[in-house]
Amino acid sequence: MDDNILREHLVALLKGGQAFVTFKVALDNVKPEARNKKPADNIHSIWEELEHMRIAQEDILKYIVDPDWISPSWPEGYWPMEKSGTVDDKEWDKSITDFLNGREELLKIIRDEKINLTSVIPHTKKHTYLREILLVADHNAYHLGQILTERKLLNDWKS
Repeated sequence: MDDNILREHLVALLKGGQAFVTFKVALDNVKPEARNKKPADNIHSIWEELEHMRIAQEDILKYIVDPDWISPSWPEGYWPMEKSGTVDDKEWDKSITDFLNGREELLKIIRDEKINLTSVIPHTKKHTYLREILLVADHNAYHLGQILTERKLLNDWKS
């Protein structure tokens, strides 16, 4: 397979919209009162899912680029602290902006033709760039699906 075709496929996969909805569609027009509301016991809120995606994506990005990066403790370090009350516009917008900025950094790595995506990341000695990028895409797709389910349960989704 041509290297540029692989890169194009990975960009499309991270952006979504093929086998799953895009980040924008999944999170567009979430009512403020639905952001931190749990649809049932033991189900995360939309904001918790969003923050979890952001934290996990940031962890993998830093794992790729920073040899000194230490991942958070599993599982508590990958979820936000439980928040009572509502998530205000500033917190919501920051979560979305930080997620999108992290995704853009991953897209830069994918587009960087100096990086052999199938090579082992030098400081990891065991994982490839491709593995880590696919891990992010898979994880994000799963949690975007969770967000859609939560929105439906909260009557905050118009399909």
